[in-house]
Amino acid sequence: MQKVLITGSAGFIGGYVVEELLAKGYAVIGVDNFSKYGKVAKSYDDDPDYQLVEGDCRDVELMTDLLKDCDHFIAGAAMIGGISYFHTYAYDLLATNERIIAASCDAAIKAHKDGKLRKVTYLSSSMVFESTTEWPSYEGQEREVPPPLSSYGFQKLAVEYFARAAWDQYKLPYTIVRPFNCVGTGESRALGDEEILSGNIKLAMSHVVPDLVQKVLKGQDPLHILGSGDQIRHYTYGADLARGVVLAMEHPEAGNEDFNLSTAQSTTVLELAESIWRKVKGPDEPLRYISDDPFEYDVQRRVPSTDKAKRVLGFEAATSLDDMLDEVIPWIDQAIRNGRI
Repeated sequence: MQKVLITGSAGFIGGYVVEELLAKGYAVIGVDNFSKYGKVAKSYDDDPDYQLVEGDCRDVELMTDLLKDCDHFIAGAAMIGGISYFHTYAYDLLATNERIIAASCDAAIKAHKDGKLRKVTYLSSSMVFESTTEWPSYEGQEREVPPPLSSYGFQKLAVEYFARAAWDQYKLPYTIVRPFNCVGTGESRALGDEEILSGNIKLAMSHVVPDLVQKVLKGQDPLHILGSGDQIRHYTYGADLARGVVLAMEHPEAGNEDFNLSTAQSTTVLELAESIWRKVKGPDEPLRYISDDPFEYDVQRRVPSTDKAKRVLGFEAATSLDDMLDEVIPWIDQAIRNGRI
């Protein structure tokens, strides 16, 4: 049985990745310090093939010890949040995430040299394409366009430079994956979230899907939308993303390559709002909305090329937005009732 270490295992995407790894027969070590949500219960906590280590992945000694008998390392830990995070924690996002990735690479370099670690799979972000003016964004374009203006986007680009530099100097094999706009269940209000009003409703996570859902469920009318609503996103189901991450980890042709992981379907924020409104309010209630001033780093278009992931990995994100919302809306409704949002 191959063993995989994943940092950020209690996080939003991390939880989906752990489930996918266990379903495919891997032994999994998860590392998390619960700094974002506090301690959370996961469906796989009692799985005999899962070991949770409560610790800080900036601890090089801890990480080196855990990695020494692992076959794979998925570097997923990061200080991450929605659009308000980019402004509220501009310095912390940069400094904390730099320390996380440096410690992760230090430990992985030693584990690859002295142990049996085969490769590191790094979770980057669609925000590396923040400054592009041409779409779709293809693998390699992130080094052809100006660097991101947000500290979060800049640091995620730095993750990719760490990956390539560790290969250049130490021959530590890597794969880089860039999730686009993850949608799913399991996300709640972060402990450090700044309370921001959008109309009469406090933003829950500053992620567009859960925040629009909770506004509609709480009866906001007219609905407040950040910006014009013309922003284009590619909403991708968490389980699809996890399948892509694990495919990239294990595929023999993924070594020292990078992949956009995303649905191929473009959706505007206004189209998303209309879909949520219809599912909650019914087909006969017309959507009424107000455009609020957007945040500075609210990227207007995130449109990835998905050709490489399909061609090399055989990966396609097939879950429709309708199906995602059918799962997410009841989950958020219950979270509101339980006081989590």
